[in-house]
Amino acid sequence: MGDMNQSVASDFILVGLFSHSGPRQFLFSLVAAMFTMGLLGNTILLFLIRMDSHLHTPMYFLLSQLSLFDVGFPLVTIPKMAADFLQGEASISFEGCAAQIFFLTMMGVAEGVLLALMSYDRYVAVCYPLQYPVLMRRQVCMLMVGTSWLAGMLNASVQTSITLHFPYCASRIVDHFFCEVPALLKLSCTDTSVYELALSTSGVLILVLPLSLITASYGHVLGAVLRMRSDEAQHKAIATCSSHITVVGLFYGAAVFTYMVPGAYHSPHQDSVVSLFYSLITPTLNPLIYSLRNQEVRMALVKVLNRAGLRPK
Repeated sequence: MGDMNQSVASDFILVGLFSHSGPRQFLFSLVAAMFTMGLLGNTILLFLIRMDSHLHTPMYFLLSQLSLFDVGFPLVTIPKMAADFLQGEASISFEGCAAQIFFLTMMGVAEGVLLALMSYDRYVAVCYPLQYPVLMRRQVCMLMVGTSWLAGMLNASVQTSITLHFPYCASRIVDHFFCEVPALLKLSCTDTSVYELALSTSGVLILVLPLSLITASYGHVLGAVLRMRSDEAQHKAIATCSSHITVVGLFYGAAVFTYMVPGAYHSPHQDSVVSLFYSLITPTLNPLIYSLRNQEVRMALVKVLNRAGLRPK
């Protein structure tokens, strides 16, 4: 109990992302610009899906949930990092650290599950178009979204409670720009090897299971596309899946590096860069990918601009 009380009473010190870099002011401005672009892009996408009746479909309902995660990810990490940079200090309370761990692990797992379920949506749309309204009815979509949120919350509750149960009585310096579980465990003054092994195993399962569903879904989609006789139908099927495949590649590429590549093969600085990728760069790129590569989203944006008088008719 004494160790736990000491942990709760003390703040952690975060190693800022820019401490390893040269042109700090330029990098800070770049991160701030991307943060603003990401929030604006995802907010616009959420607004368009809400306002345009043509986007009231299962695919865009699931996409709106993805945009919610992409708003949440940067908000948990970037404002704190920016405040630390501007104030010249990088302390975070035990409670603040717990909040970061909970929300990041929750959204990370929830987004991974959601991306897998979105691939199933594309599989049904391409392979069973006539049954699509039944197979992807509103109740099914709500169940998908609820499953992703529930999986994220359960994982976050377990990871946060176990991680913060360990006593932290040694160094208080977290070699990361936010509280991430592997970086925090290095500071514990007890043996965490069993938990780290369990964490790695569960991380692999959390990645492999959704990736297996995604691979199976798009394997069937590819087979269905190759059997199509119409070039127009092939183009439409590829267009409707390409955006999602790109987003999956960005998200899971960073996740595989972080959780499936042994820690001995990447440094703390590399971990910080990869974490910045999935917590900022990917959420910023996702709305651009879906808007630039999706005609329905572009048309919805044009309609909104016309109504606002910002675009000539």
